[in-house]
Amino acid sequence: MDSAPFEAPPSSLTPGTTPAPTMPAIAATPESASAPIPMAGATPIPSGVPGATAIPAPGVIPGAMPGASVPLAPLLSCQDLTKTYGSTRALDRFTCTIPQGRIVGLLGPNGSGKTTLLKLIAGVAHPSSGTLRVAGLEVGAASKSLVSYLPERPYFPRSRRVSEMVSLFSDFYQDFDAPMAYEMLAHLGVSPQAFASSLSKGTLEKVQLVLVMARHAALYLLDEPIGGVDPAARDFILQTIIKTYRPHSSILLSTHLVQDIESILDDFILLRYGSMTLHAPVGYVTETLGTSLDSFFRKEFQC
Repeated sequence: MDSAPFEAPPSSLTPGTTPAPTMPAIAATPESASAPIPMAGATPIPSGVPGATAIPAPGVIPGAMPGASVPLAPLLSCQDLTKTYGSTRALDRFTCTIPQGRIVGLLGPNGSGKTTLLKLIAGVAHPSSGTLRVAGLEVGAASKSLVSYLPERPYFPRSRRVSEMVSLFSDFYQDFDAPMAYEMLAHLGVSPQAFASSLSKGTLEKVQLVLVMARHAALYLLDEPIGGVDPAARDFILQTIIKTYRPHSSILLSTHLVQDIESILDDFILLRYGSMTLHAPVGYVTETLGTSLDSFFRKEFQC
């Protein structure tokens, strides 16, 4: 069988590239250890929405040992981030800060700029203006070594075996955990010798998610991970995200299927026509407004 050229995952790094240093740590001081770290750049809740405040940020890493209060470093910082395609503004002056230890839903209808934002953070597209930093690093080879990106569409050649996909990730990413990947694949019932062409669309998407989540990254970018798959596949995908989530990392997950994912979210960002309209904890909606995030989303974006 003729094999198609082996395509690398979406990144500017190439095999053999010297890995970037690990994410810089921020040491705790006596004052900072007892005080929450404000989310610089957080967008205030728009006027007209009850309880208008800036989004709060936690002061300790979830799951830390009791008494080990450690301030969270800004993991993602965007300031006036803009992306244009000709006369179309796909993203318009997006400003946001996300700390470590959060699962954040990037919510909006199709065409709202979700995929554009994730591509900019992953470094596979370039902003027209504004600034973007990952763990204090400008987007480049060093920042990409901290980011694990799941694009909306599969990118592996259909002629490749699953084991070849695992080998590619092992060669390409120093933080890839191959034993973890094989364990999750076994749970899926996917043979490492299976060709991508023999797998269903849903199974192939789950395999790609396994590879992305088997990295020990600082920031996970998941573009519509539950779109286009059946409810059973959605359950596996959400369980995989929860099981592999690490308290020092953060996940930015885009979707318009809010009901399926709201139970795992800490915060959410609403995007409309490329502009952010709200960045808040899920508790703002469930506790302050007394409704579900899904109901709130449907009301905000009803036709």
